[in-house]
Amino acid sequence: MAFVARKMPVGVFHGCLRGNVGEEDAEGGTEGETYQLEMMRCLRETNADNNTVGWYQSCVGGSFQVVEIIETFINYMENLERCICVVYDTAAAESGSLGLRALRLSDAFVAAFREGPLTIERVRAANLSWQSIFVEIPISVHNSSLAVALMASIASPSALTQLDCDRLGLALAPALERDLDCLADCVDDVLGEQAKLAGHHAALRRQQAAAAQWRLQQRQENAARRAAGEEPLPEEPPEGMFKPPAEPLQLDALLLANQMTTYCDHLATTATQAMQKVALVEALQKAR
Repeated sequence: MAFVARKMPVGVFHGCLRGNVGEEDAEGGTEGETYQLEMMRCLRETNADNNTVGWYQSCVGGSFQVVEIIETFINYMENLERCICVVYDTAAAESGSLGLRALRLSDAFVAAFREGPLTIERVRAANLSWQSIFVEIPISVHNSSLAVALMASIASPSALTQLDCDRLGLALAPALERDLDCLADCVDDVLGEQAKLAGHHAALRRQQAAAAQWRLQQRQENAARRAAGEEPLPEEPPEGMFKPPAEPLQLDALLLANQMTTYCDHLATTATQAMQKVALVEALQKAR
């Protein structure tokens, strides 16, 4: 099977290698790294395509949109500027959809991420939003001519399979419950991010109040010193005395917004399919 990504410099993906996760070997690398290098060497020796264009991972819904995938993208982009990630959504595949997505990071997001931590000011200056993190690349999946001929010889194209019957099932409650549970978890995480931001503002107000109190004491002290004919003290605090508290980063909040959008889209798609199936069943019952 080949995955063809359109509008990309390198657009054909001939396959994916399984990544083993193991302990470090004698040379300091991991078993997974050794396995991948060995597989790439075998592909090269057999004159097969051995150019790495990214990586593949499976997920449920939008659970892949976490900080770890951003870090993986940045690590890949050190040697492969136009790398992509092929995501296989098992939940979408269960409902009969393709379940494959090809993603890359947007140029604007990468530029802002490399400048430093994504604070509120940096996100505002770069005009970033949750929609501008990932760029989805349209893909099409096709088999070779030999594979098509093989599938045609194995089974008749008009044969009805059990999978076709399962897609007509009306039991969609498990899929809806799963998406709602994931959406509720995202809402809890968003509330946690809001609590962090509220705590940051409270700490900033306390620090500003402490700085104002320090300046007031200095002015009172200087008034007494002037009355006594002494030199006044500086009325501005020394640099670093009232250092602003660390601002919470916005990357988690942006990714959470992406996840919530994905789950909402899944809910809308599932509900639409359910209504279509109900209408089909009603039409069949009336036709009897």
